[in-house]
Amino acid sequence: MEIIPAIDLVKGQCVRLSAGDFSRQTTYDADPVAVAQRFADAGIRRLHLVDLDGARAGRPVNLGILESIARQTNLDIDAGGGIQTVEALTQVLNAGAAHVTAGSLAVREPATVGAWLAKYGPETIFLGADFKDKHIMINAWADASTLTLANFITDYLQAGGTTFICTDVSKDGLLQGPSLAIYKTLVQQFPTAKFIASGGVTTIADVEALAEAGMHGAIIGKAIYEGTISLPELKPFI
Repeated sequence: MEIIPAIDLVKGQCVRLSAGDFSRQTTYDADPVAVAQRFADAGIRRLHLVDLDGARAGRPVNLGILESIARQTNLDIDAGGGIQTVEALTQVLNAGAAHVTAGSLAVREPATVGAWLAKYGPETIFLGADFKDKHIMINAWADASTLTLANFITDYLQAGGTTFICTDVSKDGLLQGPSLAIYKTLVQQFPTAKFIASGGVTTIADVEALAEAGMHGAIIGKAIYEGTISLPELKPFI
């Protein structure tokens, strides 16, 4: 299972939100490039980079930071936040992202994201399945869509997607454990999909349980910043 630390960006700084609430924000480091370098130095290969400013603005805002991380590390970066147009997609890829996560746009404009999958391939275009109570959340997690998690996955598997970043919005940043039961169900229901767990990963036992459940990857954010999971503890998974 791939270990994927997260860096969330607000005003150029490394932050974490609680349950996606911008009013419940903690800033952990003013230099996200240095944070990324620490991950790389620890042997981490992947990075989940979220432009929260971009998510609210509807366009990429922190491209310079993406460029710096890509230039100064060998991290394999998946980027999300504000990627609403092909121009924005091109900007993010040109800035150094290896993968782009389509979230709200994948709900609002499935034809657009389907065309991206056809052009760039499923190894480049990931699907952001942000959910709460089994329904997909959109617009920086502010609104619930009518689409269920299972239907979203079914539709995008048929469209050629393979990799789904499944974030339980109700758990993200709260250090209360991941939605293990939901993930186990997804793995059983959709055996050909690659699922990346996100939200609530708190302890190394959580990481072990997700690996045992058959998850393709686990995104870890606040647990690293708060020290409930240390980078040395993750070495067996790296």
